[in-house]
Amino acid sequence: MSSDVPATTTITPGSLSDLSAEELALWMEGEGFKGGHAWRVLREWLGANGGGERDSMRLPAGLRERLRATFPQEAAVLARRQVSEDGTAKLLLRMGDGRTVESVLMPDYHPERAAGCISSQVGCAMGCDFCATTQTGFERNLTSGEIVEQFLQLRREAVAAGRVLRTIVFMGMGEPMLNLRNVLAAVRRIGDPKLGAFGWRQITISTVGIVPGIDELRAADLGVQLAISLHAPDDATRADLLPMGRRFAVEDVLAAADRYQASSGRVTTIQYCLLDGVNDSLAQARDLSRLLAGRTMHVNLLRYNPTGLSLRGRTYAPSSVEQTEAFLAELRAHGTVAHLRRARGPDIDAACGQLRKREAQQAG
Repeated sequence: MSSDVPATTTITPGSLSDLSAEELALWMEGEGFKGGHAWRVLREWLGANGGGERDSMRLPAGLRERLRATFPQEAAVLARRQVSEDGTAKLLLRMGDGRTVESVLMPDYHPERAAGCISSQVGCAMGCDFCATTQTGFERNLTSGEIVEQFLQLRREAVAAGRVLRTIVFMGMGEPMLNLRNVLAAVRRIGDPKLGAFGWRQITISTVGIVPGIDELRAADLGVQLAISLHAPDDATRADLLPMGRRFAVEDVLAAADRYQASSGRVTTIQYCLLDGVNDSLAQARDLSRLLAGRTMHVNLLRYNPTGLSLRGRTYAPSSVEQTEAFLAELRAHGTVAHLRRARGPDIDAACGQLRKREAQQAG
């Protein structure tokens, strides 16, 4: 049995989303039931039916009633929903303590598929100057159950839209590497073939470049995808945009990504948000290509979604279409594999943290 399993079988009433199979098995044994039923219970809770269909399970007499009585609620409930003209759905989920986080469902080019974006924290402490989430500050880490609940909500949303949730990325509110224990616990529940069978390769964990976290993710050996929010090829520009850039140099972050890639066999994605006059010059494109020369990494360019005045009193603007295309062409001309990610949901507060910020302002 996993060393992560707590020594006690005492369970605080809440959601099944909060428990691993080992933890649920301990609870069942403490209640006089066979622990082997835990896998079946969680498989139904997390499985392809979209979660929550406990009545479809064949369980020993009395177990269903004990489950309902002990775990009477979900880890999070839908508080608000916005749907864009392009089909993107942004969900604002309310936790048991009243705090809220955002999750996003994005239609894929394939008409039957969708991708999800999941949060790992309530707010964020990274202070990235162009990000809306950081403007509301950091409140707390999400539990593993609250993370799993976002997955379940997004899958229900996908089913309602006639699609299948095929990939998820931890690129919503918060820095996953600073809540890695709960993120990994949630990932194990979501990706385990014995539970929801979502698959490890369909999960991406994104980071602003927390080197110890990248190494800890490598040690976990789950084989999930890694994305690095780089946003500048040089330390000075990056540190100006992302305070964490003062602690971890660009080369150190990429070296950690190299180690992860060598261990996992997964190609690292480099996220690069283009900001007009800040990080979008052709010289910076060439510098980025030089950094990645000899590395099998993929650059994902994003056009900035304006979020208003930044923490430092700046107003950032997206690079023009012409400059974006020129930056992309320059990368490719120097042998860098790069693509431009299509903007999603500009009409529904699409940038991370915007919907939550708007609701807080309205409530105030």
